[in-house]
Amino acid sequence: MSDFSLFRKKMQNANVSEAAIRSFENNYQALVRHESGMILEQDIEPCQCLLELSDITQAEKDFDPTLLAQTVVIKLNGGLGTSMGLQKAKSLLPVKGDTTFLDVIAQQVIHLREQTGAKVRFLLMDSFSTSDDTMEHMEAYAQEGLAGAENIELMQNQVPKIDASSFEPVTWDNNPSQEWCPPGHGDLYAALAGSGWLDKLLADGVKYAFVSNSDNLGAVLDSGLLSYFAESDKPFLMEATRRTEADKKGGHLAVRKSDNQMLLREVAQCAEADLADFQNIERHQYFNTNSLWVRLDVLKALLDAADGALPLPMIQNKKTVDPRDKKSTPVYQLEIAMGAAIEAFPGSGAICVPRSRFAPVKSTADLFALRSDAYEQTEDGRIALVAPRGGNPPVIELSDDYKMVDSLEGLGMPSLLKAEKLKISGKVRFADGVKIEGAVSFINESGETKWVAGGTYKDESIVM
Repeated sequence: MSDFSLFRKKMQNANVSEAAIRSFENNYQALVRHESGMILEQDIEPCQCLLELSDITQAEKDFDPTLLAQTVVIKLNGGLGTSMGLQKAKSLLPVKGDTTFLDVIAQQVIHLREQTGAKVRFLLMDSFSTSDDTMEHMEAYAQEGLAGAENIELMQNQVPKIDASSFEPVTWDNNPSQEWCPPGHGDLYAALAGSGWLDKLLADGVKYAFVSNSDNLGAVLDSGLLSYFAESDKPFLMEATRRTEADKKGGHLAVRKSDNQMLLREVAQCAEADLADFQNIERHQYFNTNSLWVRLDVLKALLDAADGALPLPMIQNKKTVDPRDKKSTPVYQLEIAMGAAIEAFPGSGAICVPRSRFAPVKSTADLFALRSDAYEQTEDGRIALVAPRGGNPPVIELSDDYKMVDSLEGLGMPSLLKAEKLKISGKVRFADGVKIEGAVSFINESGETKWVAGGTYKDESIVM
């Protein structure tokens, strides 16, 4: 079995920072100890009775705008969207008309600066795969100071894949780049430290970080939440929301029985026997939105105390070195989740936010919903559910005919303003004037494209 020196040498040769190397070493040693990273249902209790965002509305009325000058907005922007047929940053997808995710994010920051007069700091955590396209696109915002890698980019690290039989760094001469993988968004902390950005922000008087995914356009810096976070003196705050059927596979909050510690459990940390409980949205009610508030000075102190590596639970993924070749060398890919740091910050907490702050895109079904009239762009730049929906997003199910983004172009767009669930199976195309109400499904097994005529469809299943 390998010692870690082979990994250290490989990472140093690739100019990976010491903070990232130490973080990966923690995970590697956990793997060597045969830790699975699993969190068993029998060891946890459901998280209950979180504070609601509506309970702290007074904080927004008493907002101190100088807090914004002490805050950085960080967007995680490392995803390519390959599952949807993309070969560039997912954030470059158009959301409303020609407006992309990145455009919406830039508009949010610009709006915040214009409304308050404070220069809110902004960083994009890019990966090696998204950096070039992202930086090129952001040149359009150079006059607003939202361009240039030296000004707005935080680079995600890369870590070696591990040969499953030898526990050594895998080699793959066919494509050496496939010897590496992203370490998960939990790399945020090592990336901040290793890049020098953490020290730079602290030196500039930046104390608070608001972090969220670039594909979640509902996550905009909220003055009430910032005030609450600052006044609470909590070092770490997770935004959670109530789970629906649409996100039952996402990570949920729980409380460990042994020490009453709040934690995050991802589906990759769930044993197969516990999967039904994991997806039980009545039992585990709170879903991690991956929007977090972090005290940077506390993060610095924790990293210094832990020799530069925040101790986060390891997530083990078994794959092949070439993901498209199932006969290629079996490997382990080790990841860490950003939200898992709720365990690492003493005194951390969570708050339940409305669904309007959570509108992510993980599939073409999510994108289809977001482009519909069920969502609107608000004055502060968010893409949020329209008010009449009461916070419940439409559940969209698309067959594999629509797995790739290009396939949506010929589908057409019905009104989903009153839709609860829309299922499309087979090749269909919506004419103008189609309205979906309640739960509706369209099933076409003919293999030929069928048109859906204009009109209202309510609580029915239509075989075409």
